[in-house]
Amino acid sequence: MKVDLISEHADPLAAVGGVDSGGQNVYVAALAVALAERGHTVAVHTRRSSEEQPESVRLAPGVTVEYVTAGPAAPVPKDELPPYMPEFTERLAERWAARPPDIVHAHFWMSGQAALQAAGGLPVVQTFHALGTVKRRWQGEADTSPAHRIDTEREIGKRADAVLATCSDEVSELCAMGIPEQRVSVVPCGVDLEAFRPDGPVAPRTDGPMVLSIGRMVARKGVDTLIRAMRQLPDAELVIAGGGPGDEEAARLRDLADGYGMGHRVHVIGSVPRRHVPALMRAADVVVTVPWYEPFGMVPVEAMACGVPVVASAVGGHLDTVAGCGVLVPPRRPRALARALKDVLGDPRRRAEIGAAGARRARERYGWPRVAELTEAVYTQVIDGKVGRLAVLGG
Repeated sequence: MKVDLISEHADPLAAVGGVDSGGQNVYVAALAVALAERGHTVAVHTRRSSEEQPESVRLAPGVTVEYVTAGPAAPVPKDELPPYMPEFTERLAERWAARPPDIVHAHFWMSGQAALQAAGGLPVVQTFHALGTVKRRWQGEADTSPAHRIDTEREIGKRADAVLATCSDEVSELCAMGIPEQRVSVVPCGVDLEAFRPDGPVAPRTDGPMVLSIGRMVARKGVDTLIRAMRQLPDAELVIAGGGPGDEEAARLRDLADGYGMGHRVHVIGSVPRRHVPALMRAADVVVTVPWYEPFGMVPVEAMACGVPVVASAVGGHLDTVAGCGVLVPPRRPRALARALKDVLGDPRRRAEIGAAGARRARERYGWPRVAELTEAVYTQVIDGKVGRLAVLGG
């Protein structure tokens, strides 16, 4: 198949760890490569955010990244992109009129809106990656999403030929929006099992227990909850990776740690090159990821693949990935998190058992070749007109 992936704000070639650069970037890049390895030709269409970006870049054999001019060739926060999406849509329509793909797979709601408007009859599969209803529920007035996002997502879900949910919890959310369940297929995100594995290089670390948090520097990731929990673990050190030194959230976290007198053992180290992340995870005694909500959560699966114990909030995709081979805690509950960390850090045998269980699950369910195979099956169903829900909940 000729497959076109649309990812308007998440450039698969961008550095990961910024406010708008995280799991979706990794997902789109890895899925594109895995589909190409199955023999498909894949193009990823993303918005040009720099004058230096050419029209097309080869990402891997069979995969190109196509930069679409829409608005200024400069970084723009994703919630400020709607005014430029009509131009993005027009460019897509022009490209598809000249060279139509066999199937379009849109990522995030603005990509879905553009894809459906530009498709002209081409089949469209949608992955939301995050839902406006969930974001509004947790962030309330702090939600900076455009006012029309939720209504637009509902329309996309009803018009797309199929919707890929990344976890079982998302299916419930989609059904509550009125999207027919029989047109939703559950296909999880994947992990690079060659890079993320129990054996391999280990980053330098201190002698005491090491707790690792890694991800985008945004408040909803709940890193402040982890800092508060660390007050109950005076012998442990916390490494916070992600974002850049000038990020407001990074500064807020540093100030919070300093205010608790923990600046000497809470290290905000900024963005880590993707190739160094597995070694950093293997250096940790436990990886903690406690967001308020999480559509899937690639960090815990990557840590599991490295054989590192995971403590995660009991939300979203974590209910599929971490449950049964990690420790789940309520979000925004520092005391509950502190108790869980004490239990895990204080029992080496339990840490080893949890780590081994996570590695097994990652190998069995979340390798990118398997995820690409499941995604391809949905594409084939759509093209053949046989859309139905795949029985692959959680993998």
